[in-house]
Amino acid sequence: MSTPDSPSADSSTSTQATIPVVFPDGGVRGWMQVLGTFFFIFNSWGLVNSYGAFQTTYETSVLASSSPSSIAWIGSTQAFILLLLGSVSGPVFDRGYFTSQVIAGSFLITFGMFMTSLGTTFWQILLAQGVCFGLGAGLVFIPSVAVLATYFKRRRALVLGIAASASGLGGVVYPVILRQLSGRIGFGWATRIIAFTALGTLALSSAVMRRRDIPIAKRQLIDTSAFHDLPYVLFTTGMIFGFMASYIPFFYISAYATAKTSASPALAFYYVPILNAASIFGRIAPNWLADFFGAINVLIPCAFACAVLAFAWIRIETAASLLAFTILYGCFVGSFVSLPAAALANLTSDIKVVGTRMGMSFTCAGIGVLVGNPIAGALIDLEAESFVRMQVFCGVILLASGLFMAAARVAKTGFVQWAWV
Repeated sequence: MSTPDSPSADSSTSTQATIPVVFPDGGVRGWMQVLGTFFFIFNSWGLVNSYGAFQTTYETSVLASSSPSSIAWIGSTQAFILLLLGSVSGPVFDRGYFTSQVIAGSFLITFGMFMTSLGTTFWQILLAQGVCFGLGAGLVFIPSVAVLATYFKRRRALVLGIAASASGLGGVVYPVILRQLSGRIGFGWATRIIAFTALGTLALSSAVMRRRDIPIAKRQLIDTSAFHDLPYVLFTTGMIFGFMASYIPFFYISAYATAKTSASPALAFYYVPILNAASIFGRIAPNWLADFFGAINVLIPCAFACAVLAFAWIRIETAASLLAFTILYGCFVGSFVSLPAAALANLTSDIKVVGTRMGMSFTCAGIGVLVGNPIAGALIDLEAESFVRMQVFCGVILLASGLFMAAARVAKTGFVQWAWV
């Protein structure tokens, strides 16, 4: 029988949480955890955010016989499994199995990308990049963020935002690697270079990250009382809609640039890295503001801004205008990844169940990711070069997300002009 990774695991079976009053809030070891979490997110959400580049490559070469909607299922599956597995990896982490999870997750991420490089059919790539990679990403994401949270208390949201910015950086680096190397050494070897890069950075994270000896109460997978908590239910519904629509531009902006603007094939491909680069700002700045104004108060206007931009996308027909849209959308959409955890913590009165409720919410959000992008792909008519139905779908769903989040805020605080939440 396997044993927990840390000496605190025995005490983690206690039903009472023991949270220390004093947090390191820095120091060499504390900032090493920021570095480790950064690269775990770089290779999990960073590769998920890069899928738009893979989508374009698959549509034009490797899986040219498959429809855009079918290809989108690969990216949607990896994101869904990443979020779904968080509801399991969190409780396992609480029992002391941190090192085991991140080593297994690092192996699956690397193995999944190596197998992707060998794939030639839809089902092979779905199993490798969608399922295998998704499982690995789900095993490293929540545990690494959980470890980081035990090292910082002051400005915790800002530190988590810095780590979350890795998803944007990964979404810049990996598409560039794919683009620059595919033409020279082929898709297979370009993807293997990505796998080797992931292997090196994941090994660094595994080496520097250490779970603190903090006994944490075991938690259930489901907190049934959450279904009677109206602010929580409304906010989770908003998350479902938000994750359903927020990744649509990441998947289809390159195809739109090629079909509807004068952008060159190279520029059309680089809209995805540009979008991810802009989202780095959107993962740090909102978290900095959230420490002062409240996570939900910052997330709501970001959701509405994304909806407005999605509707404005319909009228964009030049490469320059699309570039402006890409930068602005990236600045606001980053908040959907960096702020929900802090927002859910602010909505939860009993801190002992916040982990369970986060797992439940992110699992529900994963369903949104799973279905949103394939639906959007089915609404595109590539022969007629018509994207309007997809863009309207994106805008309406993002608008619904903002409305549900605003309703959650009202349900929590009432109709008051100002409340930190």
